[in-house]
Amino acid sequence: MGRALGTLEELGVELLWFDSVGAKSASICVRTGSSTVVVDPGAAAMQPSYPLSPSEKRRLRREAVRAITRCWEEAEVVVVTHYHYDHHIPPGDLDLGDARRLFLGKTLVLKNPNTYINESQWRRAREFIARVLELAGDRIENHFELPRQLDFPDPVEELSASMRRDFGDYAPRRRELLEKGRAWFRSLVEKLWSRGPWVSEVELPNLRILWGEGRVLELGGTRIRVLGPWFHGIEYDRTGWVTPLVIEVRGRRVFYTSDLMGPQIDDYAYAIARERPRVVIADGPPTYLFPYMLNRVNLRRAVENMVYIVENSGAELVIYDHHLLREKRWRERVSEVFRAARRVGVEVLTAAEYMGRRPLIDTLA
Repeated sequence: MGRALGTLEELGVELLWFDSVGAKSASICVRTGSSTVVVDPGAAAMQPSYPLSPSEKRRLRREAVRAITRCWEEAEVVVVTHYHYDHHIPPGDLDLGDARRLFLGKTLVLKNPNTYINESQWRRAREFIARVLELAGDRIENHFELPRQLDFPDPVEELSASMRRDFGDYAPRRRELLEKGRAWFRSLVEKLWSRGPWVSEVELPNLRILWGEGRVLELGGTRIRVLGPWFHGIEYDRTGWVTPLVIEVRGRRVFYTSDLMGPQIDDYAYAIARERPRVVIADGPPTYLFPYMLNRVNLRRAVENMVYIVENSGAELVIYDHHLLREKRWRERVSEVFRAARRVGVEVLTAAEYMGRRPLIDTLA
């Protein structure tokens, strides 16, 4: 690994589990000196196309949960950037055991469950929060409230760089998809976010639940900024929104992308580069979905945007993992990123490689 060795440890960041070691996850641990933070403590078994038996996939998922809970048990703060099961685990999951030790006495900083959220995550968020409150002897119904806002700006209107991109022959299809996306966005506003019920933040003797977007956590010498909401993929991506993080230690930054799927949106790549992070922990494009649910245009965007980050952010290290490590041709499909990294002297590694291991998918027949 050359000079990448120890970079994350110097900043108090530990990679807990990622897809490159065999189960879907992008979980990290942040130790600030005064407290511990676990980010996205979730894990899911690999998809059917992953070349392992179902029993082995389940075993690796259990191993992932064990690895994550070692940090989670000691953490005072739990950050969840969105409500996919590879980023959070609800109480009651059999692999967790006694969930009280993981949730009670903690501060949960969660993606806002009331706004900029799709239908499925709206439901999952409420199921998750309800189960956590039950552990604390409370009920989610005690925290329902009327919507606090009726006006929701369209975030695509802020994406100037993506709107200027030349899509060539794909431009008419893109305009059609954007129009459909606007209609979907308006339906979320009218039928969900502005009707509610909303869930309020929670302050109990043995539990705090706070919404993440825009929040700054000052923990000892570490500052964690919760960004977002940013799209989980392309503009109006139906999978919803996520809340990336900037972790700052003595002026040095780690950018944790959560799920940007590349990033596929140009403006997000430029925003990451402007942060001047020393390390980027990035989820790559889901090449295992190519060409059906990830088309050639958006794969191209994801590759070009990561090349931009590598060449312009000033990062020394990029952890390039998560969705990217779910099929065997992943390295070939993003080869331009590795060429750019060699050219400018940036180390691009999977989480497994940073841990001194070979990515599991590379070892399978």
